[in-house]
Amino acid sequence: MYREIVCAGFGGQGIMVMGKLLAQAAMKEMKEITWMPSHGAEVRGGTAHSMVVISDSEIASASILEPDDCIIMNRPSFLKFEQLVKKGGLMIVNSSLVEDNPKRGDIKIVRVPATERAVELGDIRIANMIALGAYQKIAKVVSMEDLIKVLEITIPKHRHNLIPLNKKALKEGARLADVS
Repeated sequence: MYREIVCAGFGGQGIMVMGKLLAQAAMKEMKEITWMPSHGAEVRGGTAHSMVVISDSEIASASILEPDDCIIMNRPSFLKFEQLVKKGGLMIVNSSLVEDNPKRGDIKIVRVPATERAVELGDIRIANMIALGAYQKIAKVVSMEDLIKVLEITIPKHRHNLIPLNKKALKEGARLADVS
């Protein structure tokens, strides 16, 4: 297995946390990983993306030019990364913030109302976990069990009170992927 994954959105949407969770879960499963965050100039509110490579064998480069998969949380990221995804790739799109229809027919696009559902669950900050749960369900690059296990080591201690809500959001994302 070899997957190049980009998580992208605005700073403050938990883009780095998504990538770091994927990387931590893959390490727990004894896979090779690279994780490279990229913040826009403004950080919070600016664009941000996180690149993760997960492999069963050694990884030559952390840089991703044509991702296999993308988790897209906002419109600017959709416009940037839709054309970069490899043919046959996967895009999870936060349909709450991205209304655009894809221009490509050679990639799988799964629309998940992550922000809308996060608000309904009581905290807009879990939209990233909803999108990540949908991605896990479809791509299966790491297990849901390991994603949940690494929440404690990935989320800062002062936010550990949010771990139960994050678990719920991951599972909700998987459920939404089932109905898409």
